[in-house]
Amino acid sequence: MPDLSDYKGQTPAWCMGCGNFGILNAFKKAVSELGLEPHRFTIVSGIGQAGKFPHYLKCNTFNGLHGRTLPVATGIRLANHDMVVAAVAGDGDCYGEGGNHFIHAMRRNINVKLFVHDNQIYGLTKGQASPTSMEGMVTKNQPFGVFSEQLNPVALAVALDCSFAARGFAGDMEHLKGLIKEALNHKGFTLIDILQPCVTFNKINTYEWYRQRVYHIEPEYNPEDRAGAFKKALEWGDRIPIGIIYKNHRPVLEDRIPVIADKPLVRQLFDSSKLKNTLEEFY
Repeated sequence: MPDLSDYKGQTPAWCMGCGNFGILNAFKKAVSELGLEPHRFTIVSGIGQAGKFPHYLKCNTFNGLHGRTLPVATGIRLANHDMVVAAVAGDGDCYGEGGNHFIHAMRRNINVKLFVHDNQIYGLTKGQASPTSMEGMVTKNQPFGVFSEQLNPVALAVALDCSFAARGFAGDMEHLKGLIKEALNHKGFTLIDILQPCVTFNKINTYEWYRQRVYHIEPEYNPEDRAGAFKKALEWGDRIPIGIIYKNHRPVLEDRIPVIADKPLVRQLFDSSKLKNTLEEFY
């Protein structure tokens, strides 16, 4: 059984008090308690402060292009669906640059676990508005306030029948750890939108701001009621629910592709003569 020291990577370079620390610690505790050994999972990221997440873990990692964490994660799963694959991204990286990939990963229901560090700001590039910045928020690049309506990623996920959609809070690590374990055990695409204060560039959505608003979803709540889930996902303002908001049991993409349904691609025999014939046909 692995312990926390087995997942220790480089020393984080995040600002002191950054919400990313809570997410990193919750993740390490979740995989440790599940007995998931580092060589059995892969973490993929794009660009941003959240994009550094794989550097701070000891496991298989891939740090790629801005907004492209989900295409890489999808490719890894299709090549080897014995491998647990998690994708991490910031709100700008995933919902801005990677918005198209986010939508279609949910449609396909690839069995990838997506954890979005949602601090409602671009942190790495010093504080301009992201898709989840609240309307009217003043930033360096938006001196008259944000004109666009705030994106609600969880409501979007419910609308697209995402297999598992949840919201967590980096300041409630024990609760977040439980959500991550639920996501890793769920078969299908999972989204956890994690509210994560940026202590340097977002002076509105602070730990205190969230603690006055977030609440645990009631035990009697039914996350498989899609209409109820959509109503729950729209709650934002004085009260913000955290927990599993929606889940279903749709077939995953990997099981629907006949050539890999029984055996991962990486364990199938490769006949180079077929490649040679194909090359000769074109050249």
